Amino acid sequence: MKAVVQRVLDAAVTVEGRVRGGIETGLLVYLGVARGDGIEDSRWLAEKIVNLRIFNDTEGRMNLSLKDIVPSVKTAGVLAVSQFTLLADPRKGRRPSYDGAAPPEEAEALYEDFVRRVREGGLLCESG
Repeated sequence: MKAVVQRVLDAAVTVEGRVRGGIETGLLVYLGVARGDGIEDSRWLAEKIVNLRIFNDTEGRMNLSLKDIVPSVKTAGVLAVSQFTLLADPRKGRRPSYDGAAPPEEAEALYEDFVRRVREGGLLCESG
């Protein structure tokens, strides 16, 4: 699995003019699932992301995780966005290859497992 993680103050996914998911303070996670990824990868990545110490403490140092800020910021959470293009391989030719990405059925199952694991940790997790 491959993820791009960004701290946000507000993030939303809109599809055909309708908001599919959104959060205020938290993490926007673009998530790509590769061929051969499994449940253990999903578990490890969900745990890693919610425990990343990338939020500022009272001294301005990146020393707090999403779990740490939830008590003070009730709307904090994760917005997980499925993004197979993270698995693009542009090394040959002019068109990237997506052969490294998992088939849609496998990718969707692991993406949903990631979202479920974040939620089971007691955190808000929107998807889109």
